[in-house]
Amino acid sequence: MKSTAFRFLSAAIFGVAALTASPTQTAKIRVVTTLTDLADFSRELGGEHVEVFSLATGVEDTHGVPMKPSFVPVMNRADLMVSVGFGCEHAFLPALLEASKNPRIQPGKPGYVDCSPGIAPLAVPTSTDHSEGDVHPYGNPHYMLDPVLAKKAIQHIYEALVLFAPQYRADFTRNRDAYLARLDAKMVQWQVEAKGLKGVKFISYHEEWEYFAERFGMKVFNTIELKPGIDPTPRHIEQLITGMKAEHVPIVIREPQFPEKVPALIAQQTGATLLKLPIMPGGVPHTDTYIDMMDYIVHTLVAAEAKRG
Repeated sequence: MKSTAFRFLSAAIFGVAALTASPTQTAKIRVVTTLTDLADFSRELGGEHVEVFSLATGVEDTHGVPMKPSFVPVMNRADLMVSVGFGCEHAFLPALLEASKNPRIQPGKPGYVDCSPGIAPLAVPTSTDHSEGDVHPYGNPHYMLDPVLAKKAIQHIYEALVLFAPQYRADFTRNRDAYLARLDAKMVQWQVEAKGLKGVKFISYHEEWEYFAERFGMKVFNTIELKPGIDPTPRHIEQLITGMKAEHVPIVIREPQFPEKVPALIAQQTGATLLKLPIMPGGVPHTDTYIDMMDYIVHTLVAAEAKRG
């Protein structure tokens, strides 16, 4: 990873050589986000006052968004840099921040927005031994798939916008309150629709659904990965199939960034339903916003369970 970051930084130098890191007067607040859900929230809250750019498009691994030299000048001019936190973006964000040469958006500065404070993380490891895979030392970072916890991220973005442009506080507050009202109404709807999912077991490729499962009462049976970031072995796949048959696990979730072959094999061997579900907006068609994405996830899971019943 270090060598990759070094090569990237070397390639990006030219992109920032002619740029200045000093603040400029612009018509809009320039917000860069790591992931598309954060971009959606930023647009909802900032409205006409923001220009938002997401490093991810929605189909990538949240831990490994490909670093593009074109990101560097965008980040150099950014007023705010919004991240998930909990080390989610550790493989790409630090190198991009260094290459950006933008003092406003470095960790610890007001322009760097970490959305994780206030979240009680799941699965905080007792050891960070790399033999256990791509361990997240601060806990599972995929809390955005719980709409209740996503509201904390929304609040962090709101506070950062107000701090940067207090003259627009009334607009930001109005936008925040309107969006949270919509999200709360959808949450009531999702809870009602998902009643039949309580206790339903599933496997996923990566440990991305623990917060969603806890919110909606589902049960994570296992992951297709042997360990976080480590591909499954034939023995692990065989054990998964045997265990799923014994426990009657009815659902296999494949996230967009992972290949279909192994999840399809497991579903075929166990009689489970294979579902391709997004982990951020844009991961599958017709999920351009966070609410659209959550609608898609809930409705797809509910339909799969109803069909089984």
